[in-house]
Amino acid sequence: MNLSQGQKIGIGVGALAVVAITLLLIVTNLGSIAAWIGFDEVGNLNGREGAIGMLLSPESRVQNLTQCEDHAGCSAVWPIIFAGGFAFVIVTGFAYTTLLERRLLAFLQARVGPNRVGPGGFLQPAADGVKLVFKEDLMPSGADKWVYRIAPMLKVIPVLLVAAVIPMGPDLVLPWFAPGLGDIWFQVPQGLVDSNVGILWVIAITSLATYGVVLAGWSSDNKYAMLGALRASAQMISYELSMGLALAVPVMIVGSMAFGDIIDAQRNIWDWLVFQNPLAAAILLIALLAEVSRAPFDLTEAEQELTQGYMTEYSGMKFALFMMAEYIGMIAVSFIAAATFFGGYHLWPMDGTPILAPVIFLGKVVLFLCGMIWVRATLPRIRYDRLMQFGWKVMIPLALLAVAWTAVSVVVGDVLGGAAYPIISGVVFVVVLGVGVIALRRMGADEASQEAIPLEDDPWYTGERNGITWALVHLVGLLVAIPVAFINFNIRALEGLASFGRTPEEDRALESNETAITTTSGGD
Repeated sequence: MNLSQGQKIGIGVGALAVVAITLLLIVTNLGSIAAWIGFDEVGNLNGREGAIGMLLSPESRVQNLTQCEDHAGCSAVWPIIFAGGFAFVIVTGFAYTTLLERRLLAFLQARVGPNRVGPGGFLQPAADGVKLVFKEDLMPSGADKWVYRIAPMLKVIPVLLVAAVIPMGPDLVLPWFAPGLGDIWFQVPQGLVDSNVGILWVIAITSLATYGVVLAGWSSDNKYAMLGALRASAQMISYELSMGLALAVPVMIVGSMAFGDIIDAQRNIWDWLVFQNPLAAAILLIALLAEVSRAPFDLTEAEQELTQGYMTEYSGMKFALFMMAEYIGMIAVSFIAAATFFGGYHLWPMDGTPILAPVIFLGKVVLFLCGMIWVRATLPRIRYDRLMQFGWKVMIPLALLAVAWTAVSVVVGDVLGGAAYPIISGVVFVVVLGVGVIALRRMGADEASQEAIPLEDDPWYTGERNGITWALVHLVGLLVAIPVAFINFNIRALEGLASFGRTPEEDRALESNETAITTTSGGD
């Protein structure tokens, strides 16, 4: 719309008039505004008075303060309100994470990205949702129909449950109307539940999400989908081991598996656990990236090899549920990373304002999301055997090293005193860094000096009986065989004891039944 010169002048004069009137009202009521904020007569800010005092320490200004869990009405209604608001934020965040990814990828790759639907492309997620709603919902003729329908829900629901044990901030003080008590103030939590086994809950729930992928690939009656499902299960087993070991580090440092305790132990930036064990933080970030099958670990849905993998036969809203699970999974693992190693909702100087704690937390989550998108735009998809090799030969040994690092630092710190822990941890960090640099340089020199071994002569393929690898493999096989042999021995011993109470006729009848069963099985 083109405006004339007179219209532009009129709009400018009106805006200046509004600004002038606002400034005049502020100046004439400056004393009242200062008192409301918390300034005294001489201009000093009193943190215990006014609006500032209400935000920083509301319990000092409220006389009738009640804990929410101590009141039946509040304890029943507040979790429903918080869960509804949190679910709305997560689902809306999923929609706009797709827009963030497309716009940020376009920026990193010198493209434009979606910018037509709505101002700046802001309504593009809504357009994508409407398109998926009206797409035809197809089902393969050979699919297991019930499992095919349930699999997307098995993928989405566990991802939504991950964030249930992560508090978004300290307790809030809110006015509440209670029948019979009038207007009182309640101290309400900013979370659904702060379980004392929150770390175990996260490990268990993230494992359940893989069942949705496996069942989707199996029920689709498609070989590409089945291959993607098998890759997902193998990837989950490989990387959840290192993820669990990395999550053990904050548990050892803090002495608690509750996310609230872990977050409260990181009030200052220098208290963040990433500075106490950066190796464990790096392992956790990589394992969480593999957990949600993001690039370069998106082998479960490799378009070039598997034509979208486990989602090949899905369309319409079922396909949208898998996409929703992926992006909500990105948000959930960002919550986990921020809570365990990066201070959670703590950030100086806004740490004392409970109402800003969710904003701080969500800001850190957005930064992690941008990092995941940056990794996708930068790194290519790795080969599947390299993916498994990296998980078993690199991630797990380093995760064990990180756990040993923290265990030694905590034990020595407890013996020598609290101030000795950061010193011991720093010394171990320097030692680990130095050994790693020396080992990498030696490996590079060895690879440069050695000639490529032909495949037919490679001991990995020929099974040649030499080297430490062959010895370790057979040692592990021996350790596994010992309990199996012990179990077989016990079974035979129990069968022998059971035979003491049988008569010869019962023994002959039992043998004839076993022979008949074996003959029937062989004939089938």
